[in-house]
Amino acid sequence: MLTVFGSTALDTIRTPKKTLKNVLGGAATFAAISASNFVDTGLIAVVGKDFPKQHHKTLSKYLDLEGLSIKNGKTFRYDGKYDDTLSTRSTLKTELNVLADFKPTVPEAYRKSQFVYLANNDPEQNTALIKEFDKVKFSMCDTIDFWISTKRNAVIKMIKSVDAVVINDEEAKLLTKEFNLIKCAKKMMQWGAKYVIIKKGEHGSLMFYDDVIFPTAGFSLEDVVDPTGAGDSFAGAMIGYLASKKSTSLSEIKKAVIYGNVLGSFAVEKYGLEGLLKIKNGDITKRVKMYEKMIRF
Repeated sequence: MLTVFGSTALDTIRTPKKTLKNVLGGAATFAAISASNFVDTGLIAVVGKDFPKQHHKTLSKYLDLEGLSIKNGKTFRYDGKYDDTLSTRSTLKTELNVLADFKPTVPEAYRKSQFVYLANNDPEQNTALIKEFDKVKFSMCDTIDFWISTKRNAVIKMIKSVDAVVINDEEAKLLTKEFNLIKCAKKMMQWGAKYVIIKKGEHGSLMFYDDVIFPTAGFSLEDVVDPTGAGDSFAGAMIGYLASKKSTSLSEIKKAVIYGNVLGSFAVEKYGLEGLLKIKNGDITKRVKMYEKMIRF
């Protein structure tokens, strides 16, 4: 089993062609649903009493929700706007609401999870939570500019407590205060991460381990409508694949990165979670084969 901890949110997403209001989102939501394509996945998150029943029904279809808390107050809300190229997103509003003073605990059924993903979330909560698991074989975390700007030292401490960090290129630079991605990765490995995966959006990713650099291309798409959750879908697929194989060998981690790129490509083709929710049996295998054809020479 895989456990995913982080935010479940009501998002307002503004793209050049469409605005979505109060749709189901959050880093943990995207990551956990992406991971559920590979392995049974438990979600640890918190929502408010305003969380719509249809969203709860959607989550329960894909995930174990023993770790989902419902508290008095409003659900975490995020409001963001993309530019005309969909390559830059501006945060208009972040309302932590019930997430602000959430004190998560790991359900007994989740404590034996050997694979744990700490989605973009308060780094102090993440660092405390990872200690509650009995015997973690592989743990991974993500972060964003909000936490880097407000709790940088806590983010660094969190990186020391996990095996791998997944982070996008701009946030890697902001966190490490370096401008070269290789230097960014080396600094994070000095802080304690064994693996560093730097996401580069449509341009794929770079995976670093020891003296190994493994670059991967993004899956080429003609129609991208909403990049929200692409990075979270990438990370969820990556650790979901590893959990399904019960392996952390370098060769499997490389394959996991490929699956991350592929699931991220499903996420950006539709608005919100729709791209992930419409995946059918065989779709992932088919796209992985297409990906292999694209990069073979």
